[in-house]
Amino acid sequence: MRFKDVFSIIGPSMTGPSSSHTAGAARLGRIARQWLGCTPDRARLTLYGSFADTYQGHGTDLALIGGLLDYVTDDPRIPDAEQYAAEAGMEVEFYTSGLPAPHPNTVKIELWHGERECSLVGASIGGGSVSVHALNDFRVQISGEFPTLVLRHADKAGVLASVTSAISSSGVNIGYMQVDRKARDGEALTAMEMDAPPSEDTLNKLRSLDHMLDIRVIDLKRGGDSDAV
Repeated sequence: MRFKDVFSIIGPSMTGPSSSHTAGAARLGRIARQWLGCTPDRARLTLYGSFADTYQGHGTDLALIGGLLDYVTDDPRIPDAEQYAAEAGMEVEFYTSGLPAPHPNTVKIELWHGERECSLVGASIGGGSVSVHALNDFRVQISGEFPTLVLRHADKAGVLASVTSAISSSGVNIGYMQVDRKARDGEALTAMEMDAPPSEDTLNKLRSLDHMLDIRVIDLKRGGDSDAV
């Protein structure tokens, strides 16, 4: 049997009884928070499969809330995450669904902050690892293991060429890229897992491109509030 790394063997450092139900859940919450770009005012979480069946007993609910507060997997505040969320002014609602999902441990996270809103569908796939399947109803495949640049842009000719040129000139390698669009000439989303986070100079170049609507960097190695970039 082959393992990706030592983490695959020993598992994550975490608060809670199950890496799938707590460590993975916390990571999904953090990715959703970084996708929004700030601490949400309101969160609606819909749980599927095993998550729906055992989320309270296994602490999945607390881990998800902790992630939305930007707590890492072993943060000692996770058991009291509901209290800290209330103190932060975050309203959290949990729902369960019996509908089919991409994985037994799947959650849909919908977040709001003022006029900002976003959604994420992701799964905890074991050992603390996660897989994000959708961002704002765009199809993606994000692992959270690498810094990920997420761009919303118009579906226009030349946009991707300009994006990859700007990143290439910075010397950062793109390990994986996926593009999805809602309609021809409509809105598109590009997600790129990179070997290193993009620099501020690279982000400024991307901001200046025609047809660029929004930019987010998802990087679980960074902490603190991840305001919009």
